[in-house]
Amino acid sequence: MSLTDNIADLIAPSIDALGYEVVRVTLAGNTRKVLQIMAEPKDGRVMAVEDCARVSRAVSAILDVEDPISGAYSLEVSSPGIDRPLTRPKDYDRFKGHEAKIETHEPVDGRKRFKGILMGVADEAVKIDSEGAEVALPLSQIAKAKLVLTDALIAAHEAAAEADEN
Repeated sequence: MSLTDNIADLIAPSIDALGYEVVRVTLAGNTRKVLQIMAEPKDGRVMAVEDCARVSRAVSAILDVEDPISGAYSLEVSSPGIDRPLTRPKDYDRFKGHEAKIETHEPVDGRKRFKGILMGVADEAVKIDSEGAEVALPLSQIAKAKLVLTDALIAAHEAAAEADEN
Protein backbone atom coordinates (compact mmCIF):
# COMPACT_ATOMS: atom_id res chain seq x y z
CA MET A 1 0.00 0.00 0.00
CA SER A 2 1.35 3.41 -0.94
CA LEU A 3 1.88 6.20 1.58
CA THR A 4 -0.98 8.25 0.09
CA ASP A 5 -3.32 5.22 0.26
CA ASN A 6 -2.29 4.75 3.90
CA ILE A 7 -3.01 8.43 4.64
CA ALA A 8 -6.39 8.20 2.88
CA ASP A 9 -7.27 5.17 5.02
CA LEU A 10 -6.20 7.03 8.19
CA ILE A 11 -8.26 10.16 7.54
CA ALA A 12 -11.33 8.75 5.74
CA PRO A 13 -13.31 7.69 8.85
CA SER A 14 -13.00 11.13 10.48
CA ILE A 15 -13.76 12.99 7.26
CA ASP A 16 -16.74 10.70 6.69
CA ALA A 17 -18.02 11.38 10.23
CA LEU A 18 -17.91 15.12 9.47
CA GLY A 19 -20.07 14.60 6.36
CA TYR A 20 -17.37 14.67 3.67
CA GLU A 21 -15.71 12.21 1.29
CA VAL A 22 -12.06 11.97 0.33
CA VAL A 23 -11.71 12.53 -3.42
CA ARG A 24 -7.93 12.30 -3.73
CA VAL A 25 -4.77 12.35 -1.61
CA THR A 26 -1.45 13.33 -3.20
CA LEU A 27 2.02 13.98 -1.82
CA ALA A 28 4.34 16.04 -4.01
CA GLY A 29 7.77 17.61 -3.72
CA ASN A 30 11.13 16.33 -2.60
CA THR A 31 12.70 19.13 -0.59
CA ARG A 32 9.42 20.76 0.39
CA LYS A 33 6.64 18.19 0.61
CA VAL A 34 3.01 19.18 0.10
CA LEU A 35 0.21 16.85 1.16
CA GLN A 36 -2.93 17.71 -0.78
CA ILE A 37 -6.29 16.40 0.38
CA MET A 38 -9.26 16.90 -1.95
CA ALA A 39 -12.61 16.41 -0.28
CA GLU A 40 -16.24 17.19 -0.95
CA PRO A 41 -19.48 17.18 1.02
CA LYS A 42 -21.33 13.86 0.86
CA ASP A 43 -24.61 15.66 0.28
CA GLY A 44 -23.40 16.99 -3.10
CA ARG A 45 -23.37 20.66 -2.17
CA VAL A 46 -20.51 22.93 -3.25
CA MET A 47 -17.49 22.89 -0.93
CA ALA A 48 -16.95 26.23 0.85
CA VAL A 49 -13.87 27.69 2.54
CA GLU A 50 -15.36 26.83 5.95
CA ASP A 51 -15.64 23.19 4.83
CA CYS A 52 -11.95 23.14 3.87
CA ALA A 53 -11.03 24.58 7.27
CA ARG A 54 -13.14 21.97 9.10
CA VAL A 55 -11.53 19.12 7.16
CA SER A 56 -8.06 20.63 7.63
CA ARG A 57 -8.45 20.76 11.43
CA ALA A 58 -9.60 17.14 11.57
CA VAL A 59 -6.85 15.90 9.24
CA SER A 60 -4.14 17.88 11.07
CA ALA A 61 -5.08 16.28 14.39
CA ILE A 62 -4.93 12.78 12.93
CA LEU A 63 -1.63 13.37 11.13
CA ASP A 64 -0.06 14.88 14.26
CA VAL A 65 -0.87 11.70 16.20
CA GLU A 66 -0.16 9.10 13.50
CA ASP A 67 2.82 10.96 11.93
CA PRO A 68 2.85 8.98 8.63
CA ILE A 69 5.11 11.44 6.76
CA SER A 70 8.76 11.74 7.73
CA GLY A 71 10.08 15.29 7.85
CA ALA A 72 8.33 18.59 7.35
CA TYR A 73 5.44 19.08 4.96
CA SER A 74 2.63 21.51 4.21
CA LEU A 75 -1.01 20.45 4.28
CA GLU A 76 -3.44 21.74 1.66
CA VAL A 77 -7.13 20.92 1.81
CA SER A 78 -9.24 21.83 -1.20
CA SER A 79 -12.38 21.07 -3.11
CA PRO A 80 -12.02 19.14 -6.36
CA GLY A 81 -13.08 22.25 -8.33
CA ILE A 82 -15.25 22.46 -11.40
CA ASP A 83 -12.90 20.64 -13.80
CA ARG A 84 -12.26 18.04 -11.13
CA PRO A 85 -10.38 14.77 -11.24
CA LEU A 86 -12.51 11.66 -11.59
CA THR A 87 -11.16 9.20 -9.04
CA ARG A 88 -14.04 6.91 -8.07
CA PRO A 89 -16.41 4.81 -10.19
CA LYS A 90 -19.39 6.84 -8.96
CA ASP A 91 -17.79 10.03 -10.36
CA TYR A 92 -18.24 8.70 -13.90
CA ASP A 93 -21.95 8.12 -13.28
CA ARG A 94 -22.43 11.42 -11.42
CA PHE A 95 -20.98 13.42 -14.32
CA LYS A 96 -22.63 11.41 -17.11
CA GLY A 97 -23.23 13.68 -20.10
CA HIS A 98 -20.19 15.87 -19.42
CA GLU A 99 -16.92 15.87 -21.34
CA ALA A 100 -13.84 14.25 -19.84
CA LYS A 101 -10.21 13.50 -20.67
CA ILE A 102 -9.04 10.03 -19.68
CA GLU A 103 -5.58 8.44 -19.84
CA THR A 104 -5.00 4.72 -19.50
CA HIS A 105 -1.99 2.77 -18.26
CA GLU A 106 -1.97 0.53 -21.34
CA PRO A 107 -3.34 1.20 -24.83
CA VAL A 108 -7.04 0.52 -25.40
CA ASP A 109 -7.94 0.21 -29.07
CA GLY A 110 -4.39 1.40 -29.84
CA ARG A 111 -4.64 4.62 -27.77
CA LYS A 112 -3.85 5.76 -24.25
CA ARG A 113 -5.55 9.19 -24.36
CA PHE A 114 -9.27 9.68 -24.80
CA LYS A 115 -11.61 12.65 -24.80
CA GLY A 116 -15.35 12.28 -24.94
CA ILE A 117 -18.75 12.47 -23.30
CA LEU A 118 -19.13 10.31 -20.18
CA MET A 119 -21.78 7.61 -20.49
CA GLY A 120 -21.31 6.08 -17.02
CA VAL A 121 -19.87 2.84 -15.70
CA ALA A 122 -20.94 -0.65 -16.75
CA ASP A 123 -19.20 -4.02 -16.42
CA GLU A 124 -16.18 -2.52 -14.58
CA ALA A 125 -15.53 -0.11 -17.46
CA VAL A 126 -16.09 3.59 -18.08
CA LYS A 127 -18.12 4.13 -21.22
CA ILE A 128 -17.47 7.30 -23.23
CA ASP A 129 -18.67 8.63 -26.54
CA SER A 130 -15.40 9.52 -28.25
CA GLU A 131 -15.81 11.10 -31.69
CA GLY A 132 -19.16 9.38 -32.21
CA ALA A 133 -17.99 5.91 -31.18
CA GLU A 134 -18.66 4.24 -27.83
CA VAL A 135 -15.44 3.21 -26.10
CA ALA A 136 -15.21 1.05 -22.97
CA LEU A 137 -12.20 1.83 -20.77
CA PRO A 138 -11.56 -0.72 -17.99
CA LEU A 139 -11.55 1.00 -14.59
CA SER A 140 -8.37 -0.92 -13.69
CA GLN A 141 -6.58 0.65 -16.68
CA ILE A 142 -7.44 4.30 -15.93
CA ALA A 143 -4.32 6.20 -14.92
CA LYS A 144 -5.99 9.60 -14.61
CA ALA A 145 -9.19 11.28 -15.62
CA LYS A 146 -10.70 14.73 -15.26
CA LEU A 147 -13.64 16.74 -16.43
CA VAL A 148 -13.16 19.23 -19.24
CA LEU A 149 -14.24 22.78 -18.44
CA THR A 150 -17.21 23.45 -20.73
CA ASP A 151 -20.13 25.87 -20.70
CA ALA A 152 -22.45 22.99 -19.76
CA LEU A 153 -20.25 22.01 -16.79
CA ILE A 154 -20.06 25.62 -15.60
CA ALA A 155 -23.85 25.95 -15.88
CA ALA A 156 -24.37 22.73 -13.88
CA HIS A 157 -21.93 23.94 -11.21
CA GLU A 158 -23.64 27.34 -10.99
CA ALA A 159 -27.06 25.65 -10.68
CA ALA A 160 -25.74 23.47 -7.83
CA ALA A 161 -24.24 26.50 -6.07
CA GLU A 162 -27.51 28.40 -6.45
CA ALA A 163 -29.46 25.45 -5.04
CA ASP A 164 -27.11 25.45 -2.01
CA GLU A 165 -27.98 29.08 -1.34
CA ASN A 166 -31.74 28.39 -1.28
